[in-house]
Order: sequence, then C-alpha cells, then structure tokens
Amino acid sequence: MADEKKDEKKKERKPKAEAHEAPQAGRPKASNRKSARMREKYVKEVMPVIMKEFGIENPMACPKIEKVVVNMGVGEATQNAKVLDPAVNDLQTITGQKPIVTKAKKSIAQFKVREGQSIGAMVTLRGDKMYEFLDRLITIALPRVRDFRGVSSKSFDGRGNYTLGLRDQLIFAEIDYAKVDKLKGMNVTIVTTAADDNGARALLKGFGMPFRVGA
Repeated sequence: MADEKKDEKKKERKPKAEAHEAPQAGRPKASNRKSARMREKYVKEVMPVIMKEFGIENPMACPKIEKVVVNMGVGEATQNAKVLDPAVNDLQTITGQKPIVTKAKKSIAQFKVREGQSIGAMVTLRGDKMYEFLDRLITIALPRVRDFRGVSSKSFDGRGNYTLGLRDQLIFAEIDYAKVDKLKGMNVTIVTTAADDNGARALLKGFGMPFRVGA
C-alpha cells in the first residue's frame, strides 16, 4: 500500500514539472533572433575566409568587431540647449539604445564653448545590438545615400579601427521625414580587435562593407 501511494504522488508531481518546463521550451533561442544574423555570418562565412587569408590557426586570434560607437555633435547646443533633445531622440531611434550626452572637456573661447557644456550625444553598441545596427547600416542605410559609390577604404586609424562619416540621419529608415527639423551628421566608429588596418579591412569586407575601388 505504501508503494502504491508513492507511485500516485509521483504521477501527481509530473504535470507540475511539465508546466514549469513549458515556458522555457517556448522561449526563442538566441540563434533565431534577427539581430544575430551578422553574428552567424561572421562565424560561418567571415571567420574561415580571414583565417585562411592571414594564416591564422587559432579561432580566438581571428579579428572581430569589439564595439560600434555612434557620435553626433551638435554645435548649436552651445547657444541653445534645446536643440540637443531632437538629436538625442534621433540617435536613440537609429540605434535602439539610449544615448549619453557628451560634454566639453575644456573651454574654447573662439567657439564659445565652456567646460562641462553639453555639445552632443553618443551611443556605444555591443553584442547583438551592434550586429543589428551594422546590418541595417550596410544593407539599408548606405545604399540610400544619394549618388552612393561606396565608402572610403582609407579611413582607418592604423590600429584596426574604422570611422565613417554620415551627412544626415535621413538615410536610416527609422527616421520620419516629417518630424525632422534639421539635418544632423554623425560619425560611426567601428572598433575591431585586428592588429592592423589590413585585418580590419578584410573583416569589414567580409561583412559586406561597400568600399570604393582605389579610394
């Protein structure tokens, strides 16, 4: 009789365990998320090509993108602090992450800038948000640039980092034309673990960065 009671208790507990496991089974896996598309491309396509091209044997030594920094300077904020709010909102819409307001490190009299004054906004992207932003930048935003012929392949800093200047925010599909009061340019800095510019250039080419031929 005691054994029968134990068996009945086990049967009663099983549905509870299944109910507990059901939500976990229904959670989307990281590999199924759209933002991981460029990450998967790096592992499956970009990394093998770079390792073969540069003779790298250890996958951990293969160059990769560490972070992406998007910086928007607003010079007019020195005269009118309110013009900074639309810039912050646009940058948040573009990157999907709340920006931090950048402040002047020192006073410059000729530009009427005081130390500690708000002069722009900046976002640092890592992980899936970084890959998702690069995906939209390369496949959607850059082709929307008027008379686009590719980006310069000489904008590297000698240490494997690449900086791209964009003239306005309207190239991003997330921005509503009707709500834009003024065009604002921005700089996109792609920081990589590459030891030199050749490794970083090959890395960005693998992701589809449209470099101009001979420029």
